[in-house]
Amino acid sequence: MIRDKFIAFIFIISACVAASSLNAATIPARTTITVRTLSSISSTDRVGRTFGAQVDQDVVVDGKVVVKAGTKTLVKIQSSGALPRGSKALTLDLTSISVNGRDVAVKTNSFEPASPKTVRGKRAGQISIGTFVVQPRSKMQFQLTQAVTL
Repeated sequence: MIRDKFIAFIFIISACVAASSLNAATIPARTTITVRTLSSISSTDRVGRTFGAQVDQDVVVDGKVVVKAGTKTLVKIQSSGALPRGSKALTLDLTSISVNGRDVAVKTNSFEPASPKTVRGKRAGQISIGTFVVQPRSKMQFQLTQAVTL
């Protein structure tokens, strides 16, 4: 009796694993993913802070939708003006996409929203003057630098 239940349990687990692997898809490198922010992002926010966003357009690979519009994503600040020694341009990275209840890490190019006036200096390099805010529902495009399997 216990043996039969164990065999049935193993069979069900195997079927679930097989079904999920059939649904697995790979998004190739250089694929563009367009997202919209869910909240504002300021050039004074600290580096490393994350913000929620949503995929704005279906991501299609070989004619099949692999990520639907509205899918949750995470955007991370790579550089900002929050450092006390001068400010840098606001730079954002798409770091993960939520697929079937799990966050899948992605590597993308950085996105730099239009920023306030910048000044070059011999000692400081390029710095931004003023605060820049990305408004909620702003559209951003990221390009995958590595293929990702969902």
